[in-house]
Amino acid sequence: MALVRVALGARSYDILIEEGALDRAGDHLADYARRRADGRRLVVVTDAHVASAQLPRLEASLRSAGIAVEPIILPPGEQTKSWRHLEQLLDALLALEIERGDHVVALGGGVIGDLVGFAASILKRGCHFIQIPTTLLAQVDSSVGGKTAINARAGKNLIGSFYQPALVLIDPSTLDTLPVRETRAGYAEVVKYGLIDDPDFFAWCEAEGHRLLAGDAQAREYAIERSVAAKAKIVGEDERETSGRRALLNLGHTFGHALEADTGFSDILLHGEGVAAGMALAFRYSARLGLCSPEDAERVTAHLKAVGLPYDLASAHVKADGAALVARMLHDKKMAAGTLPFLLARGIGRTFLSKDVLLDDVAAFLDEDRAAARTS
Repeated sequence: MALVRVALGARSYDILIEEGALDRAGDHLADYARRRADGRRLVVVTDAHVASAQLPRLEASLRSAGIAVEPIILPPGEQTKSWRHLEQLLDALLALEIERGDHVVALGGGVIGDLVGFAASILKRGCHFIQIPTTLLAQVDSSVGGKTAINARAGKNLIGSFYQPALVLIDPSTLDTLPVRETRAGYAEVVKYGLIDDPDFFAWCEAEGHRLLAGDAQAREYAIERSVAAKAKIVGEDERETSGRRALLNLGHTFGHALEADTGFSDILLHGEGVAAGMALAFRYSARLGLCSPEDAERVTAHLKAVGLPYDLASAHVKADGAALVARMLHDKKMAAGTLPFLLARGIGRTFLSKDVLLDDVAAFLDEDRAAARTS
């Protein structure tokens, strides 16, 4: 078992990474269940897909430890990160008479983790929650760091809070039941850590990433632990994005969220796929500005293309022109004083935050990039 600590003073917590951890969850979560005044009970929130694939394993382990399970099952999909389902979840938790000292378990991918975390942050002004992420994207990214949110008509993750979990329990074996497309989408966030500040890890992805995607246990455990350690370090340094350090984790997201919005936050383009295309666009835009070499930008594009991830507007199924996509970006939650910061790169592993990007130039680049792809 690997253990990574997120160091946040009184809000510090552990991330446990262990093949088969879901089958030993009773041992891992017994202490949290005992904190209830009335004994040993945990409320598990999941979606219908995960309930079928993983909930029986968790229930069996908890019951073997004498912990009663009270599941709340929500619909799957990005649309669940909504006001309607937040209200539904809060009402269900209140009906179970959840107390501030209780722990709600988020069993699922990023949608469930984000929704449950936000609900926990506002229910009775804050109760505890535990993350058990079941997708690669959630395991390496969204379950760690305390960002919680729901979507709004204006854009993705615009309503939320910073609220840290009490524990993150990662079982890589849950990835065995994922569709290949979901695993690929999560892999984009793995690649991201190499592109931010770890060129050796990006080189590992180029050489060994196919093993992770093929289900190799050693490769995926290595990638999860290294990704989680990288994020934990950044979060420990800049929990609420006040210094700009944590903003580096948004590489690809400004472009990516605009692409997701254009495709209706739907299964046309999964979040990780939007991030993949966004990272490729960020590197090609950096090359266009003379910040990084065309060779580095091509390496990023080539690797994403090789593993079957979107790398441009066409492969992301985006039809809007540059001006329309930039208009989507104006709703980005990172807007400050009318300026939208962009994550750009001086090379692989040399990402930085730029606050002087001209949005008209970004629109022109997107149109040029689409035209160049058509003629290549």
